[in-house]
Amino acid sequence: METPALLDWATRSLSFFNTIALLWLGLAVLLNAEQRRWGTLLAGGGLVLGGLFFAGHTTVVGREFGTFDTEMEFWWRLGWIPFVSPPYIWYVIMAWYADVLHVRLHRAAIVVLGLLGILALCLIFVVSPLPSYGDLANHRATGGVDFGGVPTVVLLYPAYSVLCIGFSLAALRRPSASGRFMGDLARARARPWLVAASAVLLAVSLLVGTMAGWIVRAVQSGNLVLFSLPTVTLLKLFDVTISGLLAVAIVLVGRAIVSYEVFTGKALPRGGLLRQWRNSLILAASFGGLMGATLDMRIDPIYRLLLATLLITVLYALHSWRVYADREASMERLRPFVMSERLYDRLLTAGGEGALAEPAGVDASAPFRALCQDVLGARFAYLAALGPLAPLAGPPLAYPATSDPSPLSALLGGLVTRFTSPQTLYVAVDPTLFAGAIWAIPLWSERGLVGALLLGPKADGGLYTQEEVEIARATGERLVDIQASSEMARRLVALQRQRLAESQIVDARARRALHDDVLPRLHAALLTLGTSSSRPRIRAGSRAVTAEAPGDPIADAAEQISDAHREIANLLRAMPSTTAPRIAQVGLIGALKQAVDGELSGAFESVTWNVSSQGDGAAREMDVLPAEVLFGAAREAIRNAARHGRNGDSGRDLNLVVDVELRNGVFEIQVSDDGVGIANAANASHPRAEQNTTEGRLVSGGQGLALHTTMMAVIGGTLTAEAAAGRGTRVTLSIPMHD
Repeated sequence: METPALLDWATRSLSFFNTIALLWLGLAVLLNAEQRRWGTLLAGGGLVLGGLFFAGHTTVVGREFGTFDTEMEFWWRLGWIPFVSPPYIWYVIMAWYADVLHVRLHRAAIVVLGLLGILALCLIFVVSPLPSYGDLANHRATGGVDFGGVPTVVLLYPAYSVLCIGFSLAALRRPSASGRFMGDLARARARPWLVAASAVLLAVSLLVGTMAGWIVRAVQSGNLVLFSLPTVTLLKLFDVTISGLLAVAIVLVGRAIVSYEVFTGKALPRGGLLRQWRNSLILAASFGGLMGATLDMRIDPIYRLLLATLLITVLYALHSWRVYADREASMERLRPFVMSERLYDRLLTAGGEGALAEPAGVDASAPFRALCQDVLGARFAYLAALGPLAPLAGPPLAYPATSDPSPLSALLGGLVTRFTSPQTLYVAVDPTLFAGAIWAIPLWSERGLVGALLLGPKADGGLYTQEEVEIARATGERLVDIQASSEMARRLVALQRQRLAESQIVDARARRALHDDVLPRLHAALLTLGTSSSRPRIRAGSRAVTAEAPGDPIADAAEQISDAHREIANLLRAMPSTTAPRIAQVGLIGALKQAVDGELSGAFESVTWNVSSQGDGAAREMDVLPAEVLFGAAREAIRNAARHGRNGDSGRDLNLVVDVELRNGVFEIQVSDDGVGIANAANASHPRAEQNTTEGRLVSGGQGLALHTTMMAVIGGTLTAEAAAGRGTRVTLSIPMHD
């Protein structure tokens, strides 16, 4: 009996395709599952069993219908199990995936439909036993339970299948909230694929029921020669239609699995899994088509095996080439992040003319633009530094460059509280508040939270893959670190240049003063003393006196020596001094009090010291280096308050409050004044006039406090300033205390 060759080829090709695709999907779910829960095992195991079923189906369609042997009898009996189980398994998986198993309606439906499935299996194998393959081949009719001449199973199965698929669609329509990363969004994106797959499976179930009922009815009535050419051709058409619909369902389910990780439980889909799925489909289609064609050829099996080997080898070579090409493309996209920033050359190259020109820093906007545009494909993105590195990294970076990141500044402080640990992969944010961003990814380092990367939706409307988020996170951390490190190095180099220039100026001033002022006065004093000692003496009675001369030479010499002493003392005071011995003797708080009582005596109407016992103890136990840095920063804040708090109004009262406290392992010094504040003092062009906003606070960007901000970052601390017009200024210095 010869059926159309094209029909035979399509039957076998689709069977091979479904076998390979189902096995690949099932193993991908089982091997890539983040947590192998029962739902994951059921989904992956069901797909693997489906692949094994089609493997058996391939052995059946690869033979000629009507031939009888024990192997055909085995596959005939086994093949009826998927007649009942797939609709129910699909519903259980969809209910588990949508997390609606706790809903009373679905719990009842699972129990009822499970009982109906067991009843259907009993009707097929026990109550109304199926005809054997030998009975069909020999045209022997078998009895069974029916209603009005229609087999019971034919009446039961369509209703059972419709109920299973209907409840599956209900679960997909109203899923529960997902607890995994982008889970709700992934469900929304995957729902059309799963709904379409459910509809296709419903059509398959109805076709299978129709075909089974027709076969059983026809055989029982004796009106059908089962293995005649017209019947076999019709059966093969049914088989091709059902296999084709199942292939469509497999592709739809596979798209949902690899694009949104609907069954694996992964936080994010992976782009590599989608590419591998496409490659597996190419393998399944090409292998199935080739094998389906060669089975009809009367050739030696070794040639058939050789063709399959050549095909697999070629496809594997193409896969390796594609992997290598993707790797090259990825490296090309990542090149802006791995290439050197030439920080050394930038620091040694002045940004302007002269010895005091500022060194050039690192511009992170170019690699950030490459990350957002070429790697992530984001519509909007912002990179903001947080924590100790915020004062150094500067204002947030924005993509595209025309975006305004200023609305983010006031919200970053509240965002920090939502980043609970380094395991927090993301938090969702309101795009209306965060300038179009919908996801916030925390950036961490050894010092803790260092920044946040805010991402808007993808330009193509897809989801961010796991690889993309991992690359974005690592790159964001590196960019924040580069910005902070380069700014710290730039400031230190600028400070060193300034100190070198000041040292040269002080040295030249000392030489000039000694040469032009001190030495001539000492020389004049020596000459005066010499002239006084050589002047002739005149006897006047019993005592000798020097000759009369205008003025007193001894007094003149003493005055000149006194002036020289004063000049030398002024030079010594102008020389840089170290505070380490003073801090070692009286402690950090004592050194600050000496500075206020000494060089700033009379600068304030009142000075209030609020030093807690814990803060005083922590200050005494502090190492010399951080204590010296804290002393310099606090003294600079107090000096700024004294110099600029009145804004030139000598009649204005100015009061200072210094608070020292140890809170939750963090040592803090707060320097507060009730002066004019930053806004009014900005007209005086003092070091606190330049401001930028970070974490909802005003952080000094001027020469003095900017330097001490850098030094505080070096020792792991922070310097922040809060100010408002007419309400004074508060500078807070904080540093963690390590055990």
